[in-house]
Amino acid sequence: MPTLRLHFSARGLIGATGLTAFGLVAGGVVLAQTMNLAACPLCVLQRMLYLLLALEAALSLGFARTPMTSRIAALPMLATALTGAGIAAYQTWLQRFAKGVSCTAEQPWWEHFVNWAGSQWPLLFEASGLCSEAGWRLLGLSIAEWSLAAFAAMSLAMLSVVLKRQGV
Repeated sequence: MPTLRLHFSARGLIGATGLTAFGLVAGGVVLAQTMNLAACPLCVLQRMLYLLLALEAALSLGFARTPMTSRIAALPMLATALTGAGIAAYQTWLQRFAKGVSCTAEQPWWEHFVNWAGSQWPLLFEASGLCSEAGWRLLGLSIAEWSLAAFAAMSLAMLSVVLKRQGV
């Protein structure tokens, strides 16, 4: 029986990850504006990580010309995607099991940063929702659960670049 083997170039995966991350931010802003959804501090933090992934991808595409430089370029993107997956997993846990709880018991440094960023650029970074409220769902999954899936896919893509043996 023949097997289907997909081969993606490292630069292609880096570019696709960056475009996807940027597209998710744009889609999230449109969704929030058209459906009047309030982003929570964890949502905004994930949005910031998507923007960081897009920036890392844009910078990496100019740098990643050989297999070794592609691996090096994918490492910070992998770390960013794994961080995003961890935050999305935590938010998913809050929504499923910790009803009525905000993001954390006390306001940590990152929540202060999110509040500051929201005062600078409200369209992208204003956080006025509760992290434990799932709100809108698509196919039974909350936005946090979809974000977890996206960050996991991006992590796998960057891990495949880091572990790739040949080609750019």
